[in-house]
Amino acid sequence: MSNATVIAPKKLIEVALPLDAINVASAATKRKAPKGYPTTLHTWWAQRPVAAVRAVIFAQLVNDPEDLWRCQNPCVEPNKQHRGHWSRERGRLFKIIEDLVTWDNTTNEAVLESARVEIRRAWHQTCELNKAHPQAARLFRTDEMPGLHDPFAGGGTIPLEAQRLGLVATASDLNPVAVLINKVMIEIAPRFASQSPVNPEARDLLDAWKGAAGLAEDVRRYVAWMSHEAEKRLSDIYPKVEVTQKMATGRPDLQPYIGRKLTVVAWLWARTVKSPNPAFSHVEVPLVSSFILSSKKGKEVYVEPSINKNGYEFTLRVGTPPPEAKAGTKSARGANFRCVMSQVPVEPKYIKNEAVMGRMGQRLMAIVAEGTRGRVYLPSTHVQETAAITVDPKEAASSFHVALADDPRNLWCLQYGLSHV
Repeated sequence: MSNATVIAPKKLIEVALPLDAINVASAATKRKAPKGYPTTLHTWWAQRPVAAVRAVIFAQLVNDPEDLWRCQNPCVEPNKQHRGHWSRERGRLFKIIEDLVTWDNTTNEAVLESARVEIRRAWHQTCELNKAHPQAARLFRTDEMPGLHDPFAGGGTIPLEAQRLGLVATASDLNPVAVLINKVMIEIAPRFASQSPVNPEARDLLDAWKGAAGLAEDVRRYVAWMSHEAEKRLSDIYPKVEVTQKMATGRPDLQPYIGRKLTVVAWLWARTVKSPNPAFSHVEVPLVSSFILSSKKGKEVYVEPSINKNGYEFTLRVGTPPPEAKAGTKSARGANFRCVMSQVPVEPKYIKNEAVMGRMGQRLMAIVAEGTRGRVYLPSTHVQETAAITVDPKEAASSFHVALADDPRNLWCLQYGLSHV
């Protein structure tokens, strides 16, 4: 292995950056990124702003004018004219960065190409400086740009922006969600770039399919088809819920939905056991760690158990929840609860025994539906509860119905009668 010295001019990021422009653009990205843009699909830990990433990658690859000149002219003392040239050249690179970080230029080919030209020029300059290196033919090839490798790519912002700037990007991660996101963005989308859609009905919609437009058209079409087929086959098991005038009484947030059938996105259930109090032994009381459904300020929703002579009903309330709603029916750590009817303790030993004997039940507390601008919380209905209870889970997922081993390492499941998955 040769010990020959590599001549590497300082990069722009090591000397100066237009930080004010980058900071403003980074803040604007959060407001302007549309729903469905890759970085909005899944908010990652410490997610990097698109504008900042694009600027940093560019500034890491282009040479600082002053240090480049010194590498090219090691024996020449710079004069005032040289220093003026450096300032003008940095200003020109700063202008490219300022254009590059603007959200509206994310797909502006003229702006992106100007950045790609500078990156290629910087690499050619480095190759020229190292042409005498003994391994120049392998390490400093003008026809092969350096690649970007991100071993913990997370949401994929860095490799995505590297590809946008003309680099070959390689991404990996340990988290399967990150792997899936990166595989789609970094590998699959570029493979089908500028290709017309598979769907023959859509091929003539545009004269030219640029970027991922053709792939996106196919994804939209076939996702819609799958959604339609799933709804057609499963509508009996997963019925929509109709918002009635009665539901909307005292609920201004439900007024726009009266008469509409909303798609349910979640059913919120409570595990139940018969009350240990003999006076209420016919009532299945809920084991709930919190009755608060939404704690978002201004959109608080919680469940209130309304006691009656036959037991209780779950009532949805909108507004600031009372302190007791936060704890639900839980009285202490672990499986310690209280009876909602009489407040007597429901102890862990009793709960486990009821569960093992097959007497643990469930009751629908609330329904979460898809609204126009977010989630809508609705009270449980008999139709919804019946639709879920009448489905045999063993039959619905027979291929996945596996018995859990009677193993001491199964610390929780078997103790509560959950012997199958």
